Order: sequence, then C-alpha cells, then structure tokens
Amino acid sequence: MEKGRQEEKRNTLKEQLKVKLGTLSNPLEEKLTTTSLEKLNELTLNIFNINSEEDVLKIIH
Repeated sequence: MEKGRQEEKRNTLKEQLKVKLGTLSNPLEEKLTTTSLEKLNELTLNIFNINSEEDVLKIIH
C-alpha cells in the first residue's frame, strides 16, 4: 500500500514539474524515479520556487 502511494506521489510531482517547466529531460525523469520519498516531499514543498531542472537537481542532491 505504501509503495503505491509513493508511486502516486512521484507521478503527481512529475506531472507538476512538466506543467511548471514545460518538459522534463530523460535524465531528470530517471533521477526522479530513484529519488527518496524525503526528497520528493522536499520538491513538493518547493514546487513554487522551482524554475528550472537545475533547481530540481539542487534539491535532490
């Protein structure tokens, strides 16, 4: 059950980032697929501060 929620959160975040940034590069999509739940939560909280893929990478590294 928990894994399903993580996957749902990951997919929702990817969709939000696509709306915000236009598109996501394949390398970024792959990184998001392997990013921890903690980092996904951090990205979600910072969605309004993200303006580029670089911003996303700064948060997940």
